[in-house]
Amino acid sequence: MHRPIDEPMRPHPTTTPPGTTPPGPGGPLDPAQVDPRVLGALLDRHGWRRRGGAPGRYSRWTPPGPGAGVTSLLVPESRAFPDCEDLLGEALTALSRCAAPSAREVLVGLTVPSDEVRWWRDVPQSPSGAASWTVQEQLRSAARQVLLAGALAVRGRAGYHGSRHRRQAQASLDGVLVGTAQGGRGLTAFVPVDPGRAVTTRLYHALYAAREAVDYQRATGRPDAFDSAVEAGVSRELTEALISLVRGAEGARIALAWAPAAGVPEGCAARPEPVEFSPGDLPALREAGARYLQDEPSVPVRITGTVVRMRRSGPRGPGTVRLRVLAGAEVPHVRVALDEDAYRTAGHAHLVGLPIRVAGRLESRGGFRRLTDASGVVPVQVDEAERDRLMKALHENLGFFGEACGPGD
Repeated sequence: MHRPIDEPMRPHPTTTPPGTTPPGPGGPLDPAQVDPRVLGALLDRHGWRRRGGAPGRYSRWTPPGPGAGVTSLLVPESRAFPDCEDLLGEALTALSRCAAPSAREVLVGLTVPSDEVRWWRDVPQSPSGAASWTVQEQLRSAARQVLLAGALAVRGRAGYHGSRHRRQAQASLDGVLVGTAQGGRGLTAFVPVDPGRAVTTRLYHALYAAREAVDYQRATGRPDAFDSAVEAGVSRELTEALISLVRGAEGARIALAWAPAAGVPEGCAARPEPVEFSPGDLPALREAGARYLQDEPSVPVRITGTVVRMRRSGPRGPGTVRLRVLAGAEVPHVRVALDEDAYRTAGHAHLVGLPIRVAGRLESRGGFRRLTDASGVVPVQVDEAERDRLMKALHENLGFFGEACGPGD
């Protein structure tokens, strides 16, 4: 079962105990598998300072911030020298013992090649210098929404996705790791290149398109640019995520950095500049989101699904059924209003453990959870094993079936 999007993203691995090697996906991180050029690129990205070394042979790195002299890494320039593996092993051990948050982030980037998505929110400084619990939760929630919007855009371009593709989009984010910056005003998500590169690439294009569309609307008063921005991945889900990120802050920024081991995606800048949004952008974002919601058309579909709930106001007449979708639409459940004959057909199919097939229009109102203009309701034959499973589910849930012939709520 996939985790709902409102669950916390997985924290990144913590440092390992002294004397051990930082963990990898299948055990300790093997120095023989570490590319020294990737290690150097990650150290540079995370603010480590290069302090000389033997040109062409190795470089020396120290962590950012106070206590920089405590840890020092000697990183070979390439694997061309006999002592390369020994130096890498010593560098990995030193990283695992280093208390700097950036050391853990470097280890994550080495362990699982990942693109990094960083968020910052400019919020008033507290006396302690740390962000409040509420502020941190707002940041985490907005970050999840931004990633989900990117994952939805990979599944298909739409001004409003609603319930469509949501399970698949959430599943594509299962491997994301997250780390919080000191003070709680920043957050980094590590999105594994496999399979997450499509998400970060789409998010890159969508964020810049959203920024350009907002600028155009603020300059001209016209929302036209948001129409073409849909093809880049902008949607109501993304505008709502950006509103959540900016609301209550003086401003917010999102930056992407590509996994050094995987290179730069085609059509993307090697070092993307952060995309910034401010409270002055909120009216344009809100208007765009409302427009996307209103303009997204209904979709003609032919759905196959199992009846999981039936309801009507009396023993006769039309009623409403809820289907668990098996095929025909990228949503988990839909509600369908049926006339008396179609309602009876759905009830008989359910009693004998068969799904039904029904044609209609998947309405955008309510998030694509309702099928209108339903027609052609027929039972669908399934193999014996699937029918036994459906019958078992029926017997386990007989309590609700009385609603099929009785009054509703």
